[in-house]
Amino acid sequence: MRVNVLKPEEDAYGQEIWAFHQGREVFEIVERDDGYIDPSPHCVKNYFSKYEEWAQYQKRAMDLVKGRVLDIGCGAGRHSLFLQEKGFNVIGIDNSPLAIKVAELRGVEKAKLMAIEGINFKPDSFDTIIMMGNNFGLFGNFIKAQKLLKKFYKMTSSSALIIADTLDPYKTDNPDHIEYHKRNREKGRMGGQVRIRIRFKKYISRWFDYLMVSKEEMNKIITGTGWRIKEFIDSEGPQYIATLEKPTSAKGL
Repeated sequence: MRVNVLKPEEDAYGQEIWAFHQGREVFEIVERDDGYIDPSPHCVKNYFSKYEEWAQYQKRAMDLVKGRVLDIGCGAGRHSLFLQEKGFNVIGIDNSPLAIKVAELRGVEKAKLMAIEGINFKPDSFDTIIMMGNNFGLFGNFIKAQKLLKKFYKMTSSSALIIADTLDPYKTDNPDHIEYHKRNREKGRMGGQVRIRIRFKKYISRWFDYLMVSKEEMNKIITGTGWRIKEFIDSEGPQYIATLEKPTSAKGL
């Protein structure tokens, strides 16, 4: 059994992507474990967006991509398709069977059904790992993030990059979010470690942790993993992209 791959009845995320691909109007509903509901009429449309529609900080991040690429949480394949058209060798992975189906139908040549927890590639398999669309969140929590970053270190080349999209959860004045951060810390969790599930029509995903971090927290997470911050690419809001690299000493090994 594939690790943490969604069962058909759990694949609310895939169902909404499939519905949009078929031309239907789609709302994404995100439910947090404190009862907070966040409906979005534009989120799924963004999964299908083209390069011309992306924010400037996202475009800048794509300029840094090199060599063989792993697209973690590829969804409908927007980043994989863009890079593929640029001539990159890209493997896109997602834990949603329907998302992978849509990605393949849209032309992603190497789309694999695989959750982030189940990643198992040989050493020196990739030169760039991208985690766009806020997909740094897929790390879930501090311990899991460190474990996976160490695994990514082993399966990438000596000059590899990780390009990870996230947001600073503390740049908010929403009292519900601020209270949630406080509640998390009281439970020994990171403030921006949200437990959520996706709803679409009759489909409900399983609960999962999604991690959003400040730059200071990002630095703490990568300590001891072999990676270091190369640069931060800021947006006009709380969203930012962290580019991680291996130290020069590692590149000479």
